[in-house]
Amino acid sequence: MTTDILAVQLDSVWEDKIANFAKVRALLALRRPAPGSLIVLPEMFGTGFSCNTALTAETEGGETEVFLQSLAQEHQSCIVAGIVTKGTEGRGRNQALAVAPDGTLLARYTKMQPFSLGGESAVHEHGTSPQIFEWGGMKVAPLICYDLRFPEIAREAVKLAAEVLIYIAAWPLKRVNHWLTLLQARAIENQAYVIGVNRTGTEPNYSYNGRSVIINPQGVIIADAGEREQILRSEIDAKLVREWRAEFPGLRDAGLIG
Repeated sequence: MTTDILAVQLDSVWEDKIANFAKVRALLALRRPAPGSLIVLPEMFGTGFSCNTALTAETEGGETEVFLQSLAQEHQSCIVAGIVTKGTEGRGRNQALAVAPDGTLLARYTKMQPFSLGGESAVHEHGTSPQIFEWGGMKVAPLICYDLRFPEIAREAVKLAAEVLIYIAAWPLKRVNHWLTLLQARAIENQAYVIGVNRTGTEPNYSYNGRSVIINPQGVIIADAGEREQILRSEIDAKLVREWRAEFPGLRDAGLIG
């Protein structure tokens, strides 16, 4: 069974949700997804990587979530996207939502490793565990940016039967070689598809050059968005994950699968 993947490599307008909602709609209008696709947007796509939680953080069911529900319904596809919701004691939660075509929530994952170097850990709560949802007959784990540097988080997802790891990100240009290398490493060591969706463009604190990629379970980059704002489209195949895991014993020897 194959699933169409659309990675939306967005140049987010700084702290302007309405402008970014319009950008996403316009990009998808140019490259309309087939029903049943998996559409992935970057970390905090609606605002850029802002620590201004007074602006970014919403109540659950707020305007960004409503936008994602409408987008999923319009395209009859699953949407995975970054959002900030309100946490406790004035802090936010940097989250990845997975929304079904009927608007129901499939997963709400909170970033387990807020980016301390960028000041995020001072304003965002830590998540506690990965979340898994099923789409296209595959088990999918949405993860976020700095999580990529912590291989134990991906391992936790694989223990929950993940076959696809999605990393939504605002990963800066100056460390893009780390981005690509670590994404391939996560695919190789977990014998999983890895979908990395990064933003492009600039904002007050960082510059970004995209390089959203789709990587197969043997670590081969099968699609690369380059540096410009665009939609990257490719397919993933559940059969390839399962055949490779059956053929090569890495996960079995680690006691992660039977």
